[in-house]
Amino acid sequence: MTTDAQTANSSQKVDRTTYGLPKPVPAYYPHPGSPLYANKALYTKIANSKKTLVEKHICKPRTGIAFKVPAKSVFRLTTPEGPQVCDLNIWNQHNPRERFWAARTRQLHSAHVSTFDRLWSNLPYLRPLVTITGDTLNARHDEWGGRAHDTLGTRCDPYVDKLISGEDNDFHCHSNLTRAVMPYGLTEFDVHDVLNVFQITGLTEQDQYFMEACPSTKDDYFEVYAEQDLLVAISACPGGDLSQWGWGEDKDDLDGSKMVDCCRPLGVEIYSIDDEEEVLREWQAPEVVNYKGNHGFKEPVE
Repeated sequence: MTTDAQTANSSQKVDRTTYGLPKPVPAYYPHPGSPLYANKALYTKIANSKKTLVEKHICKPRTGIAFKVPAKSVFRLTTPEGPQVCDLNIWNQHNPRERFWAARTRQLHSAHVSTFDRLWSNLPYLRPLVTITGDTLNARHDEWGGRAHDTLGTRCDPYVDKLISGEDNDFHCHSNLTRAVMPYGLTEFDVHDVLNVFQITGLTEQDQYFMEACPSTKDDYFEVYAEQDLLVAISACPGGDLSQWGWGEDKDDLDGSKMVDCCRPLGVEIYSIDDEEEVLREWQAPEVVNYKGNHGFKEPVE
């Protein structure tokens, strides 16, 4: 139960005020032929197509791994031993300056993503990195507004932990992702805001971010189609299934021993599409947005 002490510092009022405004509509919404939205028939065909498993990985509890995924492949994230949150980063394999943009994805689709939504790259590229083709949690929505696979929050990190607790703690998703990508020539500065896969989150009536225990089982998965050659990194969150999370707030449990008990591995499966020519007949590789306005700057006159 939320207490007054827990919400006392919120800047947001609980009471709803009536101003006589019309019901809001989404700023970006689907319409036939929109470049923002996936061709459902095509991606249903991709999801249902016969595939061959070409690569598998296990991400051990409280660690991170990185791996390459070729364009036109499908990769699946799983929780093979039960509930476990996954923090996901994605880059263009050939140009890591192009990477997942959580904020724009949130605006173009929704704060929580599911099947047929796309994960978009940052400026000046702005094109899909992946399209979601399978999600067994299927836009789960509970009585408190908690939903799966959020773009609202970012990865847990040792800096906030140090700020709150005064203690150093290396077991965070930011650190896991940093270690995972270093063999690929990337650094901490390349780690970016994540998609929190299998995580249930929402906003309270005070508009404050909340997290709930992960509901995934050994049979659940989150599956995407690679629109480009990708470098992908995941972290098996040291908060585990988030049923015992509490970095920095519990002075008697700074090492997170309760969280350790609910940490589990993540699985990765990479598939090739068997009849690629037929299945992908209508697919086209995404192109960067062809903006040439130069932001209003004038070219020098010779």
